[in-house]
Amino acid sequence: MPQQERVVVVTGASAGVGRATARAFADRGASVALLARGKDGLEAAAREVEERGGRALIVPCDVSAPQQVEAAAERVERELGPIDVWVNDAMVTVMSRIADLEPRDVERVTQVTYLGAVYGTLAALRRMRSRNAGTIVQVGSALSYRAIPLQAPYCAAKFALRGFTDSLRVELMYEGSGIHVTMVQLPALNTPQFTWGRLRGIRRQPQPVPPIFQPEVAARAIVFAADARRREVFVGGNTALLVWANKLAPAIGDSYLARTGFGSQLTDQPVSPDRADNLDAPLPGDHGAHGPFDRRARSTSWQLRATRHRRWIGAGAAALAALLLVVLL
Repeated sequence: MPQQERVVVVTGASAGVGRATARAFADRGASVALLARGKDGLEAAAREVEERGGRALIVPCDVSAPQQVEAAAERVERELGPIDVWVNDAMVTVMSRIADLEPRDVERVTQVTYLGAVYGTLAALRRMRSRNAGTIVQVGSALSYRAIPLQAPYCAAKFALRGFTDSLRVELMYEGSGIHVTMVQLPALNTPQFTWGRLRGIRRQPQPVPPIFQPEVAARAIVFAADARRREVFVGGNTALLVWANKLAPAIGDSYLARTGFGSQLTDQPVSPDRADNLDAPLPGDHGAHGPFDRRARSTSWQLRATRHRRWIGAGAAALAALLLVVLL
């Protein structure tokens, strides 16, 4: 299908990765439905989509409420047309030692970050199944394979989403369905997450675990995943390394994270006593796609480039091997 005819739904579109993803699809001329809680961010995102040649539809929505998600899907198809791509990106988080967590913290992170993606998937499936076509992109994380300290609720939600997605993928294969589901596993990113996530017992300003990438890197991977029909897309060499290291030697990973996992997530800056968070309600204002780590964040990933062009790289490697055989023989 021509890019300009596609209808794309992006949850969490008001800021961070969702915001960058909305821009990336707009650059291809898609119609983009923007789902999030924050009105200011949604309005700014809609302006950016339209400036880039896309068509924007603002749909205020708390993805933790299944009725709101279903109503949003209905409105998107009524006003933009049949949904071709649904991107589940919305998330909230709490940084805390497990012993300091409140039950409500875990419940809310699970409702948004895991169940919000489940509800989005179900809404998309209800519409895609009748057409036997469409793509669902689950925005995951390296932390869906390797959990780290201070982020247990978020890690657990991403683990759960990976399990849910694996089950769905197999069911679609069994049915011979034309619907594709894929998961994009992201590295540490420079997004507003670290300025508005709830903190419990944390006295220093949090940060992504280096190396840090810009959210546009994640957005390019998500757009690629929507087209490439890959089972899974890893972003950043550190993500791939983390996944494989955890498969091969998880106990070593435990020891390493016990030594480095706390300090690597905290800066030397004290947390402001009046710091607000977005766990229960959006913060006012437009927070954009980027967090405060622009000077340290990478704008490209060579690993992602290699992933996107693996066929050409494989063909080149085979040709080089054949040439060497000819020379040696």
